[in-house]
Amino acid sequence: MSEALFKVRFSAEGACVGKLRNEVSLTAHEPFQVERMLATDEGKFQGGDDTAPTPLEFFVTGLVGCLMTQIRVFAKRLKIEVEDVKISCRAEWEALPDPVGPYQGRPAKFEIDVDVTSSAAPDRVAELVSAARRGCFVEQTLGQANVIKHRLSVNGAEQSPA
Repeated sequence: MSEALFKVRFSAEGACVGKLRNEVSLTAHEPFQVERMLATDEGKFQGGDDTAPTPLEFFVTGLVGCLMTQIRVFAKRLKIEVEDVKISCRAEWEALPDPVGPYQGRPAKFEIDVDVTSSAAPDRVAELVSAARRGCFVEQTLGQANVIKHRLSVNGAEQSPA
């Protein structure tokens, strides 16, 4: 039996609808249910039309938004008064040579500054932010090795991914 307090489960299906534009149907299954369509595109640098945020823009926004949300949610539960939260994030990746493709992406650095306005004692605010970081699903995903499984189908026939 799992010790989980709750589960978070999403699924997404994407379709190519332009040069590099994608439309992704996102479904949240647990702990809430919602369906949304989110589009991504690339800028002119990559050959796109810049009609929507890039996947990395969504990624960094997700990281900042998740941590900000957790700080406010945890503040209520821990009864710590928080008047304001501001987060600045600097994220860097690098493109490295790849033996097959044009390049391979690698994360280089994530720097996050958290600025909390609160009447609570600084050590309580520090505890709050630490707890919120542990509760931020995006930051926790970044902070550990993850198993990512791929299945490949070419013309309807399943293939072994390289």
